[in-house]
Amino acid sequence: MSPVSRRITCPTLATKVTSATEAASYINDGDRVGMSGFTGAGYPKAVPAALAERAKDAHDRGEDFGIDLWTGASTAPELDGVLAEARAVRRRLPFQSDPTLREAINTGETEYVDTHLSHSAQQAWFGFYGQLNVAVIEVAAILPNGLLVPGSSVGNNKTWLQLADKVILEVNDWHPRAYEGFHDIYYGTKLPPERRPLQLTDPLQRIGDPYLRVDPEKVVAVVHTDAPDRNLPFKPADEQSKAMASHVVDFLRYEIDQGRLPKNLLPLQSGIGNVANAVMAELAHSEFEDLLAYTEVIQDGMLDLIDTGKLTAVSATSFSLSAERAEQFNARAEEYKGRILLRTQEVSNHPEAIRRLGVISINGMVEADIYGNVNSTHVMGSSIINGIGGSGDFARNAYLNFFVSGSMAKGGAISSIVPFASHIDHTEHDTQILVTEQGLADLRGLSPAARARTIIRNCAHPDYQDLLQDYFDRAVAANARGQHTPHLLGEALSWHGNYQRTGSMKP
Repeated sequence: MSPVSRRITCPTLATKVTSATEAASYINDGDRVGMSGFTGAGYPKAVPAALAERAKDAHDRGEDFGIDLWTGASTAPELDGVLAEARAVRRRLPFQSDPTLREAINTGETEYVDTHLSHSAQQAWFGFYGQLNVAVIEVAAILPNGLLVPGSSVGNNKTWLQLADKVILEVNDWHPRAYEGFHDIYYGTKLPPERRPLQLTDPLQRIGDPYLRVDPEKVVAVVHTDAPDRNLPFKPADEQSKAMASHVVDFLRYEIDQGRLPKNLLPLQSGIGNVANAVMAELAHSEFEDLLAYTEVIQDGMLDLIDTGKLTAVSATSFSLSAERAEQFNARAEEYKGRILLRTQEVSNHPEAIRRLGVISINGMVEADIYGNVNSTHVMGSSIINGIGGSGDFARNAYLNFFVSGSMAKGGAISSIVPFASHIDHTEHDTQILVTEQGLADLRGLSPAARARTIIRNCAHPDYQDLLQDYFDRAVAANARGQHTPHLLGEALSWHGNYQRTGSMKP
């Protein structure tokens, strides 16, 4: 039996197996195209490249060719990269991380709609983005009855399959066939005013189906592939990351001592990056047992925590593993069944579930100002890095939220603690705890002025501490009737201006 017939066993859909080039021909200039993919996992591997060639050919003939591209989150060079290089992306949402696409966004060539990840599916259902013309979805297998076995991510796949006029499926042999049973696809979504409560009270509770559904009449092409996800290596935790992880874990111990957390904590969520992995490593060597996770993404550190037995179970919407760890997981996938559950991102990031479960959220930031406003997306206020992703979903609704960053960047030319954030993704009202390698600032229950003193004292680098304190003191002195959140408006963003003029925030 050929690889194609082993993975594509629905008689109807097996007749639609074709090349990536033929499949890409169903996508037209101006189409809105929803593709699978979340943090470099589960994205289509063949059709985007064929579509990019089609766009290049059109441009060579002097014709327009571009699409609106919707996904779950970031994808990979084989999707975002090739399409951006071919100048084939007119508008992108809701999250991206590809350097070529980022350049197109920051030069104005591509429009970018930066959206909370819990919002993108529902806003598509509301019709805010227009009609979805084509869905291109990667799966691990097509069953005889036409049901689809999802792969390494779920993201918005369920919604794209439901909303699209036409569907293209990529069946990827690289995904372990053992993925069947790893997923929980919730089909209870309703539009206002028909919405119902999300009946989820435990991170590993199943409220949906193990499979994705598709109307076979909408499927215009099925493409067979065998290619790995974009599995990037993670750097070993450096001393700065280890220091921040230690601050976080010590604070969790303090919260247990104060009676505000149980001994096995509450469900964990961590964003992508070395600090998140360092926190998981710190927990692996700690006294904590019977941990749970309710998060977006499973990284190496969280998988390691499962292997140690410290982490009982994790609910997410995607993997984001190093190549080595992905290979190990694929070989042992059956062993993780029952301990890992992959959901749609509208459930993994659902504010109702996050708040009910009492999640502990840990996410990165670019900078924070002295009052606790956090910028997690932009450099110098104007240039997008990736997007807000799911950090807002979790920060606003978590029981505890941490924002972490090194206190300085660019060899000390940039301070991550500034008088006023150059772009605000998370207001001071949504920020509880800031962490740098210098220390931790617990902002809960503090007035703005008390927040400023705490952040400057605990989180700012010594090279910038006196400068921040001087700014705050002069702002207090200059605002007789503005003592609640005192600022020097003509100077609030001067540090960013200094950097743009001189290459350093220091005056």
